[in-house]
Amino acid sequence: MEAYIKPEITGLTPFYTGKVRDLYDLGDRFLIVASDRISAFDVIMQNGVPGKGIVLTQISKFWFDYLGDEFPNHIISFDVEDVPEINKSDYAKLRGRIMLCKKLTILPVECIVRGYLTGSGLKSYQKDGTVCGIKLPEGLVESSKLPEVIFTPSTKAVEGHDENISFEQAVKIVGEDNAQWLKKTSLAVYEKGRAYAKSKGIILCDTKFEFGTDANGNIVLADEVLTPDSSRFWQASLYQEGQSQDSFDKQILRNYLETLDWDKNYPGPTLPAEIIEKVRARYVEAVEMLAGTDFANDMKKLLVDYL
Repeated sequence: MEAYIKPEITGLTPFYTGKVRDLYDLGDRFLIVASDRISAFDVIMQNGVPGKGIVLTQISKFWFDYLGDEFPNHIISFDVEDVPEINKSDYAKLRGRIMLCKKLTILPVECIVRGYLTGSGLKSYQKDGTVCGIKLPEGLVESSKLPEVIFTPSTKAVEGHDENISFEQAVKIVGEDNAQWLKKTSLAVYEKGRAYAKSKGIILCDTKFEFGTDANGNIVLADEVLTPDSSRFWQASLYQEGQSQDSFDKQILRNYLETLDWDKNYPGPTLPAEIIEKVRARYVEAVEMLAGTDFANDMKKLLVDYL
């Protein structure tokens, strides 16, 4: 099968199409479909990575199960058979890439947690010694482990680039109580994920969470969680401070894009087949290392038509 780029479900139209996911309103539930679109620097590329949406959905499934009752989430089911609104003729292309979810009102702050210094955080630190208003010690370099994990929220841009903000700005957006809860919970989820990843030889450098309120006013984990799209994963055995790391995420794509004469605004470029294959291979490898061989083999069965 070709990459699943555009929303294509018989009889259904998404009410929202994001950078990667398409959202459908099923009345009392949401249906989230992970496409094979890929973005970098908040811009969608012209072509996708075949099967990528399946990998993202399956690794989210693994993490939602692992985090369990300690961190409630929005998941109802990952099975197409549990969504009567989906026509059986669409099962093949949707299997493995859907999440049937509780309806939430998403809080308009992205919850970013950083354990190491890289990316936009490094650029901010090099400019004024801070990340999202948090003063850091002198002498840190690319990939330095931070003295303590930090919570660095950002805005959720409907179009264009997200913007890093201070905790105080987050308070103004979602209120003091919600902001404190988001910070505490984001740090706790990160720490649990980091400890598990470490046991598998992987460093969880940083990650991004989204949360929403359900019908009862409870705040729960939403969207994806600890995937190669929302997180930076590094191979622990190759880690060296002061340089870019061997990554299991979109860093391959970012590095390639940095070689182009592109201003990081729409439209995104068309990716060569070599880059697409490298990105997909790294995503699959991340699942194998994190979730184990049995889980990865089950996922590969879902990917067989895309390889």
